[in-house]
Amino acid sequence: MAASAPRVYITRRETFSSAHRLHSRLLSDEENKEIFGKCNNPNGHGHNYVLEVVLAGPVDPKTGMVMNLTDLKRILHEEVISLVDHRNLDIDVEGLRDLPTTTENFAVWIWRQLQPRMQGLLYEVKLHETENNSVIYRGE
Repeated sequence: MAASAPRVYITRRETFSSAHRLHSRLLSDEENKEIFGKCNNPNGHGHNYVLEVVLAGPVDPKTGMVMNLTDLKRILHEEVISLVDHRNLDIDVEGLRDLPTTTENFAVWIWRQLQPRMQGLLYEVKLHETENNSVIYRGE
């Protein structure tokens, strides 16, 4: 009986800077101010985000890898970083323009950008908005 390949988790970390305004079109201006406070500033504000993408899968017996990290880095840059780095999420990023750009919505958007190219290996997207606040999304 052949042993199955071990399931291993690999993580790639990237950093980028983006601006946004927390604002919901479904709320009045007063409700937005009350809920989002200073983050509802009409001129927006920015963050230095940290993105961690975790893949999970078997170790390929030929390469010794779950996925080549060079490939993962390239895909992350093509599908996410190049679209959001030094951009205004509310104005410049299709798929986020019509949503409140909370870290929750942003993490789901990142998942959806990456999932088609991850060969079924995408396990988790963790997005740090600040050193104290982060969101995890696992495609559920």
